[in-house]
Amino acid sequence: MEATTGPPSLRLPARAARALVLAAVFTCAACGLVYELALVALGSYLVGNSVTQASIVLSVMVFAMGVGSLAAKPLQGRPIAAFAIVEAALALLGGLSVLALYAAFAWLNLYVPALIVVAFLVGALIGAEIPLLMTLLQRIRRQDAGSAVADLFAADYVGALIGGLAFPFFLLPVFGHIKGALLVGVVNAVAGIAVVLWLFRRQIGRAARIALWTGMGAVLLVLSGTYLLADGFEVSARQALYRDPIALSKRTPYQEIIITRRVALSGQPDLRLFLNGDLQFSSVDEYRYHETLVHPALSGARGKVLILGGGDGLALREVLRYKDVRSATLVELDPEMIRLARTYKEIAALNQRAFDDPRVRTITTDAFSWLRGQTGSFDSIIVDMPDPDDVATAKLYSVEFYGLVKRALAPGGRMVVQSGSPYFAPKSFWCIEKTIREAGFATSPYHVDVPSFGDWGYVLAVPGTTRPELKLAPETPDLRFLDSDVLRAATVFGKDLRHRDVDVNTLVHPRLVQYEGGEWHNT
Repeated sequence: MEATTGPPSLRLPARAARALVLAAVFTCAACGLVYELALVALGSYLVGNSVTQASIVLSVMVFAMGVGSLAAKPLQGRPIAAFAIVEAALALLGGLSVLALYAAFAWLNLYVPALIVVAFLVGALIGAEIPLLMTLLQRIRRQDAGSAVADLFAADYVGALIGGLAFPFFLLPVFGHIKGALLVGVVNAVAGIAVVLWLFRRQIGRAARIALWTGMGAVLLVLSGTYLLADGFEVSARQALYRDPIALSKRTPYQEIIITRRVALSGQPDLRLFLNGDLQFSSVDEYRYHETLVHPALSGARGKVLILGGGDGLALREVLRYKDVRSATLVELDPEMIRLARTYKEIAALNQRAFDDPRVRTITTDAFSWLRGQTGSFDSIIVDMPDPDDVATAKLYSVEFYGLVKRALAPGGRMVVQSGSPYFAPKSFWCIEKTIREAGFATSPYHVDVPSFGDWGYVLAVPGTTRPELKLAPETPDLRFLDSDVLRAATVFGKDLRHRDVDVNTLVHPRLVQYEGGEWHNT
């Protein structure tokens, strides 16, 4: 018959004692997975390339879990104290991990080495939990190894499911990266230490019990104090990443939006927009970028214009300068970017309140998915997407994506794509150009100098085999930068910039991520 009570020192029925330990397993597993996801997400936000970040974190942590499991074998003789110490260390390290890595990125430029160290330590501590918990379960009631492993892993895997869902849908949007990790650290400490110390309190000496409770209190004090200071730390760390004072900072489900503002001695303000740390425009010279992007594409038919990306409304402003544009459709993923472009005073002034024009229709969705379901056609399509430094954005520079754009073009229509820097990232630039050709377009690449960006490139394309003429329409409005002479010069690339030995970018083989990472990270 199954025992109805546990060992006398537990003073709990065996079923209740086991349920309490399995509840600790459940909670610790949830916390462990949150730490993993937090490290992956932080790397994606700070340095891009989510696949690489996930690969580093998960492979290092899984390896470290094996190391931790082996390292825990000598500790099974004193599993209660060992487990309490492991959980205290895991709660402290896991809770502070995001903050520490943010600091390493902002001030020390040691993000990747710090990530590997933190991922290894967190993984080793997670790996040490399982053998110690197994020993504790067997102390309550002996059972065969298969049943014990099944019970423990069932609680562990269900906990991982809850943690995996809680991170993106609750912790990240409500508390953010730093505070979310700190809060999970507190939960980890309470569940992992308090439950075990309370349940097995009579199986350890009074001095050890006092020391362990004191240690848990210290961990909770550190995490709680850091939680109170987290906002100030985040402001300081974020400001360290930007040259100019931050005027606005906002985290959305899609990206981090930063606006900086600086006033030069001349009195001219310099407003800059950054998405996930990448500069999108400077108010001082954005007209150079947007005039060069828009007006060559609108030298042909332009009754119906489609803008993919460009949520700041600056490309839209240039499109609406043509009176014969009947409609302009803008597809932007992040609704918060549209809201800022409409309501943030200085951005709305820059785009001349373009979104208030009755010819404009805005759609907030993923451009790739939207194009798949699109049945209408457009005379001109302007692709103004962020740089493809991870898989999520690289799909918007793929053969498949340009095939969808081609299907949405009316006969005689033109497409233009912002294509990065042919100087700082020549392989990336020519990869985009080659990918567009692979999708059935003839191309005319060109580039100009945008001081805040450097040498910046574009690709004008039309379906077929005849290259489009790079020109301005007779009806082109007065421009501040671009004219026919500038366009003629823009087609000339120096010998050192003609990198044609590149592969095309596809959904299955996102070569562009590799090119971008290798080139921009070396600048």
